[in-house]
Amino acid sequence: MDKNEMSLKWLVTGALFSSIGMSFVWPLTSVYLHNRLGVSLTWIGVVLLFNSLASVLGSYLGGYLYDRQNPYHLLVGGVTASTITLLILVFFHGWPAFGIILFFNGIASGWNLAVVNSIGTSIKEKDSRYVFNMLYFVQNLGIVIGTSLVGFIYSISVTLLFVVASTLFVIFLATVIIKYKPAANKNRKRVSDTEKTAWRSSQLPRANAIILTTFFMSLFIIWIMYQQWVSNLSVYMTSLGIPLRNYSFLWTINAGLIVVSQIIINWLARYHENLILQVFFGFTMLAASFFILIFARTYPIFVLAMVTLTIGEATAFPTIPALVNTLTPIEAKGRYQGLIQSWASAGRALGPLFGGLVIEMTSFPVLFIIATIAVLLVLVTTIGLWQALHGELKAYQRG
Repeated sequence: MDKNEMSLKWLVTGALFSSIGMSFVWPLTSVYLHNRLGVSLTWIGVVLLFNSLASVLGSYLGGYLYDRQNPYHLLVGGVTASTITLLILVFFHGWPAFGIILFFNGIASGWNLAVVNSIGTSIKEKDSRYVFNMLYFVQNLGIVIGTSLVGFIYSISVTLLFVVASTLFVIFLATVIIKYKPAANKNRKRVSDTEKTAWRSSQLPRANAIILTTFFMSLFIIWIMYQQWVSNLSVYMTSLGIPLRNYSFLWTINAGLIVVSQIIINWLARYHENLILQVFFGFTMLAASFFILIFARTYPIFVLAMVTLTIGEATAFPTIPALVNTLTPIEAKGRYQGLIQSWASAGRALGPLFGGLVIEMTSFPVLFIIATIAVLLVLVTTIGLWQALHGELKAYQRG
């Protein structure tokens, strides 16, 4: 490996520390604000909405600036900002300080995720699919580790929780400062600042632009539907007499299965290279998971739906960034990796509101029917446009 090239080992190590650190914050937001601070569910919804919107903003800015500024400095700045917000939470975690700080933390988190993914486009030691699979793998491994510890530490002290999260981000920051310097120079040697600044999206081939837009809209719609699992399914399951702990265990299954499936997917990647087929398969499984939910009344059926959902997300979600990397030029890789995160975050922001409105006006089964149809439409549209345009697509070298 070129000593001047960013090492995948250190990129995923940093992503792991970041994922574990953030897993100490987001799972407890609703419980902490409502049970400890007495904040209404309405205000909690507002806090979560603005946190997601902040992530959209951070993702876009981080990706956009990656193409124009020194990536190393961008990530040092972003991780420093995340660390500062967590350190502030150690001392000020009352209301409304918690909600305000969470907004700025959302900007920094979105920024960091976009920059880390953009740096992933410049790594040559491994195939881009492997790079994004590994990033997805460690981010979910971090969630497994973080969420398994958060309840225990929270029961001791919420302050300790933020101390641990801050410590992990200090380690992440030290890793970035020491090991991420090659991320800056390799890209910038090959494309001048003038070229990056002068590049316009109109220069992208029409077929590439259409397929990229299709991917972004697909992620937006799918994440709106995916959020029903996160925000509304717990209410539905408990209404059926299923204990809340059983709902929580579904996410243990989800995280663990993602870790296992990424190992299998990386093994299969040695034998086939058709990325778009992975996306099609992933979308099919996501649609199937919502179809199963229409008829779910007992816990084993919910487990089946979760397993199906997890296979779908583990197959599709890390593959889309790899495809976007292939379809975008060096001058704009950061911008489009940032847009992936922005559209996904926008879907996550609107998902709970959309689901709540549908449930209030109709019912849970109707929501699942709408979700099934929506994801199937995404699948059919993506297949149709890919079949029509794949011959015109231009593939670019990695960053």
